[in-house]
Amino acid sequence: MPEEPEESLAEAFRAVARQLRHQTQRTLAPWQVTPAQARALGVLTRHGPMRLGALSEFLRIAPRSATEVVDALEAARLVERRPDPEDRRATLVAPTARGEEVAAGIRAARAAEAEGFFARLDEADRASLARILRTLRN
Repeated sequence: MPEEPEESLAEAFRAVARQLRHQTQRTLAPWQVTPAQARALGVLTRHGPMRLGALSEFLRIAPRSATEVVDALEAARLVERRPDPEDRRATLVAPTARGEEVAAGIRAARAAEAEGFFARLDEADRASLARILRTLRN
């Protein structure tokens, strides 16, 4: 029987990323939000009300995509649009009280999700992985 080629580093990385994406989707399911919506809600709760353009920059997505994300969050009553007090022509996006609660629940669930996922690694491996990922990200 021919020997199977060893999985490449890139293939292993993609497989782990896929596992994380699926786990994140399961974690977010109780709130009926997508990963993009959860990220936007997280940015707004951490940084406060902001214009759509600023939000799209934080999320590194096109302004049109940010509009779609905010529209969905607004329909779910997790964010609201309000006038910008510094420029009456502009609009700010801000989390609602419910949005703040949902964001806190998502943060707690994602922290538990990550803890469970990375529990297979000992502290030294976690530290090494964190260092490697920061190097690759930068």
